[in-house]
Amino acid sequence: MPRPAAPTTPSENASSASTAGYSGKPLSQKLGLKAGQRVRLVRAPADYWTLCGFDAGELTLIARNNQAFDFGHIFATERVELERELPALTAALDRGGMLWVSWPKKASKVPTDIGEDTLRELILPLGLVDVKVCAVTAVWSGLKFLRRRE
Repeated sequence: MPRPAAPTTPSENASSASTAGYSGKPLSQKLGLKAGQRVRLVRAPADYWTLCGFDAGELTLIARNNQAFDFGHIFATERVELERELPALTAALDRGGMLWVSWPKKASKVPTDIGEDTLRELILPLGLVDVKVCAVTAVWSGLKFLRRRE
């Protein structure tokens, strides 16, 4: 059975975070996570699958940077992390896939130098466009990126 990435980011209380934001929808639905997807996680909270309300056994977890995936989610607190990792992630993203990038909300008080503008500055030149913003948890915001249509 696949296991999520090792915890290296702030954790949340799963009961209050699973429907973070205002929609009341499960996180997996807000993110577009579906059974059968090939998933690449980077620095996801230890309780990511609990937060999503999803069984990771229904997915294929991708561990290598050069292996193709159709659902990616990277969590970062520092711009330098994204500068280092985004080129390889975007290169491995399947044509119809999505990449979520999460950063700490200002209200979380988690130190960060990342915001929506930072993400666009780094990712738009890589051929992706942002299409959706999401309250991932009480700590994390997320921005969804897709490949630019030609």
